[in-house]
Amino acid sequence: MSYEDFAAAEVDDPVVIETFVQAKQALWEGNTNLGCDTATLYTQDEEGGYFLYDIPVSAEVYEKLEEGTKIRVSGYKSEWAGEVEVVADDDLTEVEIVEGEEFVAGPVDITEMLGDEEMIKQFMNQKVSFTEMTVEAVTGGNETEAEDGAAEDAAFLYGWDGSGSEGDDLYFSASKDGKVYTFVVESYLCGPDTDVYKAVKELKAGDTIDMEGFLYWYEGMQPHITSVTVK
Repeated sequence: MSYEDFAAAEVDDPVVIETFVQAKQALWEGNTNLGCDTATLYTQDEEGGYFLYDIPVSAEVYEKLEEGTKIRVSGYKSEWAGEVEVVADDDLTEVEIVEGEEFVAGPVDITEMLGDEEMIKQFMNQKVSFTEMTVEAVTGGNETEAEDGAAEDAAFLYGWDGSGSEGDDLYFSASKDGKVYTFVVESYLCGPDTDVYKAVKELKAGDTIDMEGFLYWYEGMQPHITSVTVK
């Protein structure tokens, strides 16, 4: 089906799509919920983005899923906290690689759309960018963070409430035109050894930054950031 067909489908409808891998999270071998190997993939074609959540994929195929790889996926359209996903079908149909074509999406700058949720939703799960954003101080934190060098006045938190530690998701805030937005470095996508994870830990309130990532949704825009550049 086309992205237009997918967008028009109802939640829980069966879907079959062909799309291109843009990034992947870790392989979950022997996922106990489904009884098979699964992975979560960020994918996109020329029309739109698809977030594939816990989709069955063998370890052999997973290793071949480089950026730009075309795949065919069967599953159900799902939604969780506003995030539109594709999840496994009843037959646990595995991801299939389609040879002969590649596509790597360039990020769409949606900075000027911030504050217009309906317009931004059109780019859900796509690769996007934000420019000239101002880092904001965060409040919270705990003893674990302090031990790891993230004090209460730091510009990030380990976990959404500051209850985590090194290796967990990083949450930080940045503003544009007086409005503040939340961004996440999702640790399964970009772990502690990645440049973006390290860069966010060095951010200071007042820094001006450019960012790239995937437009994930959780009760509103909550992008999974893959690149941060301090201006």
